[in-house]
Amino acid sequence: MKLNDQKLRELGLAVIQVEAQAINALAEQINDNFVAACKLLFMCTGRVVVIGMGKSGHIAGKIAATLASTGTPAFFVHPGEASHGDLGMITKQDVVLALSNSGETEEILKILPIIKRLGVPLIAMTGNPTSTLSLVATTHINVTVAQEACPLGLAPTSSTTAALVMGDALAVSLLEARGFTRDDFALSHPGGSLGKRLLLRVNDIMHVGSNIPSVPESAFISQALLEMTEKKLGMTAIVNGDKQVIGIFTDGDLRRTLGKSLDIQNTTINEVMTSQCAVISEDILAAEAMQIMEQKKINALIVVNKQQFAIGALNMHDLIRAGIV
Repeated sequence: MKLNDQKLRELGLAVIQVEAQAINALAEQINDNFVAACKLLFMCTGRVVVIGMGKSGHIAGKIAATLASTGTPAFFVHPGEASHGDLGMITKQDVVLALSNSGETEEILKILPIIKRLGVPLIAMTGNPTSTLSLVATTHINVTVAQEACPLGLAPTSSTTAALVMGDALAVSLLEARGFTRDDFALSHPGGSLGKRLLLRVNDIMHVGSNIPSVPESAFISQALLEMTEKKLGMTAIVNGDKQVIGIFTDGDLRRTLGKSLDIQNTTINEVMTSQCAVISEDILAAEAMQIMEQKKINALIVVNKQQFAIGALNMHDLIRAGIV
């Protein structure tokens, strides 16, 4: 068979359209059953045990991971392994969330008596409201789809997408209900760029002590330039007699100053500095510092304490090196 570029585009678009329609249809299933499932998960004092076979098993694993990372302790159990010892992972304090498009998955039905004997609430997520699994569940979430995106109607496509989206709906609803914060999220995502954005604070990367560029307001422009050159941050803080920050002088200020043909040996820095400059506190997230720089279109910030004393400094390059960008 010869590949046709246009035909491939049409096939890809058709899949997206079919799955998009399946997702849109899920809005009708955000009903009392969905609310009941959220309440069971919210009130769970143990963990949410998510089970599923085959492609549904892969989706179940992802839902468990999403729940766990958003404040609802959860883990995945393979139903085939469950009947060979893994059922011991389920306690009476848990809630079971079972995924099966048909609602008749043999491996899941086989362990239902044990789940019922434990008295564990069972949430079923199926595409068949009259299936065995749906009927014995404490509550059932209907994720039926009009058609699979697979033209043969065999490969789980729309059905697994619908289950995944419904799992996200559960997780995010619970996140909001629990008042789950960015800091809570950071605790379970300490690694990688996401962890850096959520955990790294200004005081972790700022320049401190003698590395902070600073000159008194009475200093000449030439002295400020020497300070900027030595500290290599593209700016210097300007402080008053009480050592409080009253302004900043940056590379941009320097370019504007040179355009005025001023005598840099005899002009004091307070005549050309930017007063009322943006400053930050040391305990804010480095990602927030990046946002401030982007919003104000600046490349450096002075870090001050409550008394407005300079306790640190950083520039865009520090944030880039820290992996914030």
